[in-house]
Amino acid sequence: MARRYDSRTTIFSPEGRLYQIEYAMEAISHAGTVLGVLAKDGVVLAAEKRVTGKLLDLSGAKVGGGYGGSGEKMFLLNSNVIGGVAGITSDANSLVNYARTVAQQHLLQYNDDIPVELLAQRLCDLKQGYTQYGGLRPFGVSILYAGYDPHYRFQLYHSDPSGNYSGWKATCVGANNGTAQSLLKQEYKDDISVEQAIGLVLRVMSKTMDSPTLGSEKLEFAVLTYDEVNKQPKAKIYRPTEIDALLVAEGLAKKDDDTEMKS
Repeated sequence: MARRYDSRTTIFSPEGRLYQIEYAMEAISHAGTVLGVLAKDGVVLAAEKRVTGKLLDLSGAKVGGGYGGSGEKMFLLNSNVIGGVAGITSDANSLVNYARTVAQQHLLQYNDDIPVELLAQRLCDLKQGYTQYGGLRPFGVSILYAGYDPHYRFQLYHSDPSGNYSGWKATCVGANNGTAQSLLKQEYKDDISVEQAIGLVLRVMSKTMDSPTLGSEKLEFAVLTYDEVNKQPKAKIYRPTEIDALLVAEGLAKKDDDTEMKS
């Protein structure tokens, strides 16, 4: 029955389903995990990289230039918003560029950073349009938005290909998200600090990632806090060396197999 109704996003099945949107969400469920935790003094995001390899040039992320990250999972959408994406990276790049444009237009018009929920809403308006008009396919991307605004402080939002968005204290999208959600339900506390949230995120990622070891080559990490001195949000996307240092501090660093074999 599904084959008669899944060729177009604009056709409902007799059960009231839009199959192309469900297929887009299925594609996301096989993508690298993205996990977010809201703390009382910040927001923590972590993501599993799937594009890895010894010959991959990550010099831009390691030293100088840019703001960290490989350009695959973590993106700075505005000075007060970090985005973590799960799904088709090329679709994500298009949405990230759109989000940055919207944020800068808001800054130009109102001389103020865009509220987190408004940015999520604007992106979801675009996503929803791609489910309603013929000749278009839904974006195969879910995004976690870690943001700050003066009225509601720190916030964590999630949006999916249907154009829905929702606020969360802790959530996960991508592969093994069910396991991660169960772990977060057990360990999350409302008064958690950023330091505790970092430890929680790394522990959950170590248990849910497909890789048996946790290292900077397969992990991206970002934290949004508030700078009390300058009175503005501080977004930080970690570089590989900084991620390795975090893993060592939490006792989750991978063992050097080559060293063990040589000894």
